[in-house]
Amino acid sequence: MHTPRLLFRPLTEADFAEVLALGNKVHGENYLNPENLADYYERGQTENGRNLHWLAFSDDKLAGIRLTFAPGKWDVDQYCTPSAWPFAAEELCYFKCSAVDYDVQGAGIGRSLLMHSIVEAQGARCKGGLAHIWRQSPNNSAFEYFTRCGGELIADHGKRWLQASLEDGYYCPVCDGDCYCTAAEMLLRFT
Repeated sequence: MHTPRLLFRPLTEADFAEVLALGNKVHGENYLNPENLADYYERGQTENGRNLHWLAFSDDKLAGIRLTFAPGKWDVDQYCTPSAWPFAAEELCYFKCSAVDYDVQGAGIGRSLLMHSIVEAQGARCKGGLAHIWRQSPNNSAFEYFTRCGGELIADHGKRWLQASLEDGYYCPVCDGDCYCTAAEMLLRFT
């Protein structure tokens, strides 16, 4: 039996084509596009030179992505409940997106990517990270994974990605088009 060789490294602009393909394979067509990925990339760069985005490769093939926004580079919107957070938004990174190729799920790649991002975020003085977790992921696996990693549920928000499906061309694979999925607003403390 072949044991794959895993390699983890920060995202670079040279990786965009592969990241787009894997992100859209897992999350649905147009979840990532060249414009928003370029924006997301910049949001993951901290003032002290840290890159919060990480990639995993299995035998030199892209197997997982973790996109994370630096403090002050993400929006507190109507799907956020800052009054329930133990830290100010300026002390939190935002876990924007995680995707692991179906062929290698269950091997700890998602958790390892998260840990790499956390180490970099701690270096940027973050005390925790916020995420909106896709409740309708297969078998609610995204919620289960983030909970096992220490994530605490803050609130559920219905129709979190509806605007993206109506205005930005995002195609939800669960709703078969316009997205009515629920997001679990979750916070992961680093200390």
